[in-house]
Amino acid sequence: MAFTLPDLPYAHDALAAGGMSRETLEYHHDLHHKAYVDKGNELIAGTPFEGAGNDRLEEVIKGTYGAEAHQGLFNQVSQHWNHIQFWAMMGPNPSGMPSELESKIAGAFGSVDEFKKQFIAAGMGQFGSGWCWLVLDGGALKITKTPNGVNPICFGQTALLGCDVWEHSYYIDYRNKRPAYLENFLSKLVNWENVTERLRAVGGV
Repeated sequence: MAFTLPDLPYAHDALAAGGMSRETLEYHHDLHHKAYVDKGNELIAGTPFEGAGNDRLEEVIKGTYGAEAHQGLFNQVSQHWNHIQFWAMMGPNPSGMPSELESKIAGAFGSVDEFKKQFIAAGMGQFGSGWCWLVLDGGALKITKTPNGVNPICFGQTALLGCDVWEHSYYIDYRNKRPAYLENFLSKLVNWENVTERLRAVGGV
């Protein structure tokens, strides 16, 4: 087995109306994501994880995080997992936030608007490349940020929503305007049904 690049769950131009262009997805998915897959397959050879495929990504992430000898492999595999989640967390013509999720978010952050404010602040506060996340941690909803390819799996958390704040995720469409990208992501791109399903899968709603 080997890591493979899954197809996008929608056409390359499906998110254009929501503010993420076909060109961005062609570069981000077809080139950047594929590069993580290819390099991961190269670096895994000769390691205890050799032969792992997409179905063992979480196992490899947990086994390589913090291991100096496998730092390069961790970077590629973690980013591969992050991007698989990222594509699924967005969708064309997304519906509004389901009431059960809205209730949980309002209970955790005071209001949906406050949640969005804190999520954007986390994305802006991540210096350089990285991600901002909505996670379930010990039964509580939290907003976190991680550098480079580090993700919630590394801390025993469940990723419910993640936004890629590496420049290649937004520079074509937003240039250096990360706040505008984050605001648009929350208002026009997030598949809130997917977020709700993730929370439901771990008994959060």
